[in-house]
Amino acid sequence: MSAAIEVDRIFKSFGGLHALAGISLMIEQGEFFGLLGPNGAGKTTLISIIAGLTRATSGIVRVMGHDVVQSYRAARRSLGVVPQELVFDPFFTVREALRIQSGYYGIRNNEAWIEEVMEHLDLTSKADTNMRALSGGMKRRVLVAQALVHKPPVIVLDEPTAGVDVELRQALWRFVRQLNLDGHTIVLTTHYLEEAEALCGRIAMLKQGQIVALDTTQNLLNRHSGCYVTLRIEPDRMPGAWASRLTTRLEGGAYRIALKDYDEVESLMAALRAAHIKVQEMEVTLPDLEEVFVQVMKS
Repeated sequence: MSAAIEVDRIFKSFGGLHALAGISLMIEQGEFFGLLGPNGAGKTTLISIIAGLTRATSGIVRVMGHDVVQSYRAARRSLGVVPQELVFDPFFTVREALRIQSGYYGIRNNEAWIEEVMEHLDLTSKADTNMRALSGGMKRRVLVAQALVHKPPVIVLDEPTAGVDVELRQALWRFVRQLNLDGHTIVLTTHYLEEAEALCGRIAMLKQGQIVALDTTQNLLNRHSGCYVTLRIEPDRMPGAWASRLTTRLEGGAYRIALKDYDEVESLMAALRAAHIKVQEMEVTLPDLEEVFVQVMKS
């Protein structure tokens, strides 16, 4: 069985700017894969190359075994992309736009699937509404529907929830999770790292056109030891050496302290007791993906 996406030593330069510097990556069929990185890291450039919208300077990309240059028709039929930008045709209704999108792939009699996609994305009530009359959130739902209308085995979501409301975000993830359970490969880029942590089984982090971390989500979380203690204390002062530790004052006056391991929790408690400082509230948490991301980008 071929990989869903195979990226082999991809370089991409724009004049003197090296957007991608020899990226190699393999995404297996059925994965829910996260592609993370700061703005300018090369995520959208890589997606554009995978989608056939941009030519790599060198290297090979295959989608479901099809070279995106040599076998571009088969590669594009295997792929659905939800772009960052709100791109839409203002002359058609939602249903018409989805029918036309089906026609691009030579698909006829696709009404049943179009209706199902609209229902899952809560677009049924807007099916006969002109695209230019839709809100930004509704237009983004249509972009998702257009990416799915030809039932591609691989779906790329490039910042799909940017600027949308909570209701749409939850509905979208329910639908996408089900697509993944049904066997679709999902590739997600997002700046909402809690989404990537909850959804993705494996994650690649990009920095300046290179992959700087690639592992399962759990392994990335486990690789960064330590924990955090959030405290609200009375009187409001940290004792002795703890006052110089890496702490953050949160809204409302609580302290957030980075600890090397759980053993330091008892040392902190002992110091508070010795200084006659009362703990009013306390919470111990592990690093989340956002913390891991920040550490990786700093290294």
